[in-house]
Amino acid sequence: MILEPQSAHLDHDPSRVVDRLFLPGEETHTAHPRIPLIIERVRSIPRDEVDAVAEAIVADFATKQPDAASVLLSHAQAVTTRVKGNHDLSEAQLLVMGSAFTAQFAVEGAALCNPSAVEHPSQDGLGEGELRVAVSLRCIGEGHTSSIGFAEAVVGADDTWTFSARATPLVRAEVALGEWSRAEFARALDVTDQLDDLASPVLAALPDRFTATELETAIEGLPPTLAMRPSSHAPLQALRGMATSTYRVGFDSAAELSARTIMPVLPEEDRGVEDARFVRFAAGAGDGDGDGDYRATYTAYDGRAIAPRLLTSPDLVTFESQRLVGPGARGKGMALFPRPIGGRHLAIARGDGENVALSASDDGVFWDDLGLLYAPTEVWELIQLGNCGSPIETPRGWLLLTHGVGPLRTYSLGALLLDLDDPSRILARTREPLLTPEGGMVDGYVPRVVYSCGGILHRERLWVPTGIGDSRIRVYSAPLDRVWEAMD
Repeated sequence: MILEPQSAHLDHDPSRVVDRLFLPGEETHTAHPRIPLIIERVRSIPRDEVDAVAEAIVADFATKQPDAASVLLSHAQAVTTRVKGNHDLSEAQLLVMGSAFTAQFAVEGAALCNPSAVEHPSQDGLGEGELRVAVSLRCIGEGHTSSIGFAEAVVGADDTWTFSARATPLVRAEVALGEWSRAEFARALDVTDQLDDLASPVLAALPDRFTATELETAIEGLPPTLAMRPSSHAPLQALRGMATSTYRVGFDSAAELSARTIMPVLPEEDRGVEDARFVRFAAGAGDGDGDGDYRATYTAYDGRAIAPRLLTSPDLVTFESQRLVGPGARGKGMALFPRPIGGRHLAIARGDGENVALSASDDGVFWDDLGLLYAPTEVWELIQLGNCGSPIETPRGWLLLTHGVGPLRTYSLGALLLDLDDPSRILARTREPLLTPEGGMVDGYVPRVVYSCGGILHRERLWVPTGIGDSRIRVYSAPLDRVWEAMD
């Protein structure tokens, strides 16, 4: 194999948990009102016992959550606002009630896989020739629900990769609905004849940047003859759905990167946020120094359908998420080029689920399909192809890591070399895999899989953190010259 194994590794850790609001019965959609019954059971605990019960619960919970009391009280408040007549509860009763509506979720209780690597925001305290790397992780928990976690590593001047110890406990994120620009919203709607007579007056009533609340105000301002007609219901729901599809996630800046986890927020993410492909994006055309924000495409999954989405962040502390739309933003596994080319954003895509394609965008939200880039050619690509992260800029061209799926659903890593000015031109490719599962790499949560969401280049050496068997992470590397030798 061209890529050589390193000793660095990460394994899934079931002790890494987040706490979530838990509403018993709602997941089964039963008519039985369980929440009021549970509240009444808490109220029935004798007053001379409830203090001791609350104290024991907080002490137990504090072993995983230092801010135990405030979490339980916040969950109690979230539930009591749904049920009338619960304003006379003592703090102890509220703590017990909050515990009844709190569940812990082991974010990587099942597996840890599909990492991407990008330059860390802080390079302080390093020696000459060292690079600190931020690594995104796909964390898989109960029910195969995925979240986005992080780790840190240092690439040494002696060509070693060392993961830093991951911080615990995981920190809670603050989540809020985000904003749209009116121009981006109009393009994202891809307004059809059915929406025209509704979208136009709504858009005209919106400010240049707006929230879902402001959209609702604009809808309320529609003439009743337009807003109340039966045929308006579906288009108005489409407007509301798009407006609420953007949100913000923020963490305490003092919390270590590895303590931050981005959990599903929206209904379309209910079963997971998967396979984030992070890149340092330079906004200026031709400015390839990477001095810009962080961006990551990822897949939202609700248990039935998928949706491509975009994360943007200036610092990996605060993140904004929004849906990507257009014919070039379909399917799984989009990966952004790290800078505009020819004045447009470009991305590697796989809208048909089988071939590698190119997409382009003027605003980074609405994407056009530029057509096929590369189709399965070799036996190890027999079933389908996809990217393994964003293209890496080199003097020779864009180095695009790929994955091919071959016989026995075996995933292998390969590469394409694309022209710097016209990435639709393939200059070279690997005929044999750079990495394929062998020996102990074969077994895993999903056997015969090696998969990466993005490598990084440092000191003329390619580093590729890789998911093995969809269950664990190992690191592979090779001198760049050796990669070139494997391509023709």
